[in-house]
Formats: sequence, structure tokens, C-alpha cells
Amino acid sequence: MQTPSAAYSYLTPEALTTFIRTALAEDVGDGDHSALASIPADARNRAQLLVKGEGLLAGMALAPLIFKEVDASLVFTPLLADGDLVKHGDIAFTVEGPARSILTAERLVLNCMQRMSGIATYTAHLNTLIAGTSAKLLDTRKTTPNFRICEKWAVLIGGGVNHRYGLFDMIILKDNHVDYSGGIAQAIAATHDYLEKTGRRLPIEIETRSLDEVQQALDAGGIDRIMLDNMSPDQLREAVALIAGRFPTEASGGITEKTIAEVARTGVDYISVGALTHSVKSLDLSLKAY
Repeated sequence: MQTPSAAYSYLTPEALTTFIRTALAEDVGDGDHSALASIPADARNRAQLLVKGEGLLAGMALAPLIFKEVDASLVFTPLLADGDLVKHGDIAFTVEGPARSILTAERLVLNCMQRMSGIATYTAHLNTLIAGTSAKLLDTRKTTPNFRICEKWAVLIGGGVNHRYGLFDMIILKDNHVDYSGGIAQAIAATHDYLEKTGRRLPIEIETRSLDEVQQALDAGGIDRIMLDNMSPDQLREAVALIAGRFPTEASGGITEKTIAEVARTGVDYISVGALTHSVKSLDLSLKAY
């Protein structure tokens, strides 16, 4: 499995710190009054992360950052790593130090790791279904607001490929852009004019809904990828043959684990699946004192 690092543009220390601080502010507010009320200030304890399901572990690189933000004196000991296959009864890490701090960090660590592990697990599963083809699995912008950084990270851990991170780092001219601008050629021409005027260099992808629109995109040129939206496997094969390697292709729209293998066999270069981040089941994890 692919293990991400700060080399990925969105996984910067600054971005992760901002995410953690915002999430803690949402949860802790003016204090963890449950811990403050019931636990002596000088109490020290330890806890371990217990795996209660089966899947792919994710969030192991994030968890110590959360604990450190809550209390730099907490001692985090990893026993497993991002991308490890886990089963019920496995212990992912231990943490030791001020008991109040462990309790304050507990829920954020669990919320992140459970969902990230669910995404990584499902991503890995879909990758097994397209093994043996040249297609690469992409995520989408169908993410949870303010949690995208973790969801995109989890896709990487599961062996998927990140599509654009947001609206700012790639241009995708989708159906509404095309319709609002008057057509595919007009949308592409206006985009090039905008990039020239603003001095930006961004990759351009155009969404097509039919073979006729694919031909329009080919005629217009000036693009970096063609999206083939909601096409049947037969239509995808025709589109791939029509494009003939001139541009990378991306199949998109309603692709499920029941259909993804057939889609991959049509010869498309990429398959984008929104369900990677919007419809996954979290992996059951629990932080327990011991």
C-alpha cells in the first residue's frame, strides 16, 4: 500500500495542525469538563487502541499529532503502521501520560482513524477488483467538509490515487460548465483565455456525455484528460477507441464494486469513484485503559 508523506502538497504540517486545532476547538470548547470534573490533575494512566474489526489501518501517522497537540507530554508508541492489514484483537498503539489529556484526545483520534481506516479498506478492496488492468482508482471532491485532508490521505493509504484536491488545483469542465458556456469548444476556449489572462498553468479535464461530445473534445484539443461520464461499458470501449491514446481517459458516474471490473476492462486510464469517501463504513476501533 502507498504510504503518504508531507511530499503530497496538501499534507503539510501547517494544514494538519490547522485541521487538528479546528477539530479540537469544535469538540473541547472551553474545556473537557467530564475529565476535569472526575480525574485528578496529577493522575497518570495509559491506554491502547484495540481493533474490533477487519480491514486496512489508517490514521497512524495522524494520531500522534493529535495527542501532541492536546498534551506534548503524552508518550505515543506505535505498534502497527498505516496500510497494515488488521483483525479483531490487534493493538495498534499505546499512549501514556496525564489521564485527562488521554481522555480529551480520545474521541478525535477515534473519529479520524475509524473513518480513515474504513476509506482505506474500501479503496484497497476496489483495487483488488481492477487488478490486472491498467486502470487507476481515483477519489473525488465528494468529501466531508473540513475533513477532506484525512479522507484524501486515507485513499492514498488504501492504494488509490488522489484526483484534484479542490477547485483551485485543476480545471474540470463538467456538464454544467459546458452547458452554461454554450458547448465544449466554447468552454475550452474560454478556459484558455482565462488561464492566459491570469497567468495560471492548470491541467484541464473536459467531461463528455456522449460519443459526439468526445469527438467535439478531440476536435477542440487543448486539454489534458477526457472524462467519460455515465457511459455503458460498450460506450466506454467506443470512446477509448475513438480517443486512441491522444488523451488520458477517465470513467466516472455511478460506478460500483459490481461494475468497476468491467469498466476497467474497457481500457480507460482512470476510474473515479465518489463512494470511496462518501459511502464507506468506518472500521471499529476502541481506545481502552489497561
